[in-house]
Amino acid sequence: MSVQEQDAVQSNREAALDGLYSDIHEGHMFPFWATSDDVENDEVRQLMATAKAVPFVWKYSDIEPLLQRAAKLITMDDSERRSLILINPGLSPKRASVSTMYTAYRLNDPDEIMPPHKHSPSAIRFGLTGEGNFTGVEGEDVTFGPGDMVLTPNDAWHNHGTVGGEQAVNLSVLDLPLVETLHAVHFDHHYTEIENGKEVEKKVQSPVYPSDYSQIVYGEGGMVPRFLDHKRGGGKSSPMWVYRWERMQAVLDAFADHDGDPHEGIVVDYTNPTTGGPVFNTINFYVQMLRPGEKTLPQRETASLLLAPFKGKGHSIIDGARYDWDRFDTLAVPGGCWVEHVNGSDTEPVIFFGATDAPTQRALLLYKRWGRNAAGDLLRFA
Repeated sequence: MSVQEQDAVQSNREAALDGLYSDIHEGHMFPFWATSDDVENDEVRQLMATAKAVPFVWKYSDIEPLLQRAAKLITMDDSERRSLILINPGLSPKRASVSTMYTAYRLNDPDEIMPPHKHSPSAIRFGLTGEGNFTGVEGEDVTFGPGDMVLTPNDAWHNHGTVGGEQAVNLSVLDLPLVETLHAVHFDHHYTEIENGKEVEKKVQSPVYPSDYSQIVYGEGGMVPRFLDHKRGGGKSSPMWVYRWERMQAVLDAFADHDGDPHEGIVVDYTNPTTGGPVFNTINFYVQMLRPGEKTLPQRETASLLLAPFKGKGHSIIDGARYDWDRFDTLAVPGGCWVEHVNGSDTEPVIFFGATDAPTQRALLLYKRWGRNAAGDLLRFA
C-alpha cells in the first residue's frame, strides 16, 4: 500500500471514529475503550476527571460577620433557617463541603424557635458559642452549649433555636450530599400530634422525655437499662441524642499523657451506646487532640473528613500544601489525600471536632488507610 493510500485509510478511519463518537454522545452514552493519552477521546482520562473535592479551609473570622449581618436582615418571618452552608470549590455549585457531607454554621438570635421538621439526611449540631442552643428531638428538649453534640437522626422530628435570652452559634454536619446522590432526600414540615383522638398540627413538639434523658439512660459507658425502648426515633441511629462536652473533656484529660497514635494523636469516637458502632450508619464523629507541640506523621485514608478546630490553632500539610486554621474554622480533607497536622503551640492543646464518611465506606468494603513512619516507609493500616 502506498503512502497516499495509507493516509487515505487513516483519514477515513479518523472521520469514521469522529462520527461514531458523535453518535454515541448524542445517544447519551459513554464509550469506554480508548485508553491512549495521545487520542482526543481518552475515555479513561475523562472518566477520572469528574468533579472532586479539594482541600480547603473556611475561616470563622469570615463566617461570623456574615452570620451577624444575616441576623439583622433575615428574620424568622423570612425563613425558618439562618445558616451558611460551606461549598467546596472543587464541587461548586453542589451543596457539599466534601463529596458526601456538608457543614453549615447556624446563628439564632435570642429565643428564636423554628417549627418541627424531619428529613432523610442524618445531621448533628455541635455547639460553638452561647449556652442556650436548643434542639428538640422526638420529644426530648435539649439545651446545649459549646462542645455539646446533638443528633437529629434520619426521619426524626426535630426543631432548632435558642433559649435563655442570648444569641448562639452552632455547627451542623449532614450527609445530605450522599443521600442526594442516592436520590433519597425527603423533607417533611407538617408536624402533627394526636389530641383527644384527633390529628392536630402543632408548631412546637410536646415533651415526651425529660430534658436530661440521654444522660440518665446512656451517660454511663458500658451500662444500658434493659427495660427501656432503645429504638426511639425509628431505631435508625444512636438513641443517645446529646453527647455532653464535659464527658468528652474528661476522657481527653485521662489520656493527655498517653502515647496515642503517631499518625492521629489522641482520637475518641462518638458511639452508639447500644452497639458500640457509629452514631449513624452513614457518617460518624470524633474528637482529636494534639498535645502541645505535637505533629502527626503522614496518613492517608479513603474516607473524607471535615475537621473543626474547637480549641487551639495550627496548620495541616495536605498533599504537600500548607493550610492554616484557627478556632471554629472548618478544614476539608478529601478522601485519598496525605495529611499531617501540626500544633504550633508549646503550651496549649489543639482539639478538633471531626466528621467522617468511613461508616459508609466500611459497609461497602471500600475503606482503606495508610501511613508513613518517620523513615518514610509506607504502612498499611486498613
